[in-house]
Amino acid sequence: MNVVVDAASWILLSVGGLFIFIGGLGALRMPDLYTRMHAAGLTDTLGTLCVLAGIMLQAGFTLSMVKLLAILLFLLLTSPTASYALANAALLAGVPALGPTIEARMPGEEPPQ
Repeated sequence: MNVVVDAASWILLSVGGLFIFIGGLGALRMPDLYTRMHAAGLTDTLGTLCVLAGIMLQAGFTLSMVKLLAILLFLLLTSPTASYALANAALLAGVPALGPTIEARMPGEEPPQ
């Protein structure tokens, strides 16, 4: 049974590391701020989930696992919220999106002439 838990843990750790690496590449390769934030935000959350789940399997049913679970829940709540807040602030500041995109407007704002 210990071998199965170790194998599952290492698979989760490897998959999480892969997601985080892909998110870093996406942040470097994407053309504008909004696509970079999308690539980094999604893979960051999923990669962190996998890494912390792998560490929780290694820790077993201890107080450390409870602490890791609390950290995981905190990150699951704050990471998407922070990504949204940064994208919304960039939109309000007028940071342009590159490429053929639909022009973003705030509700009630008139289209440009």
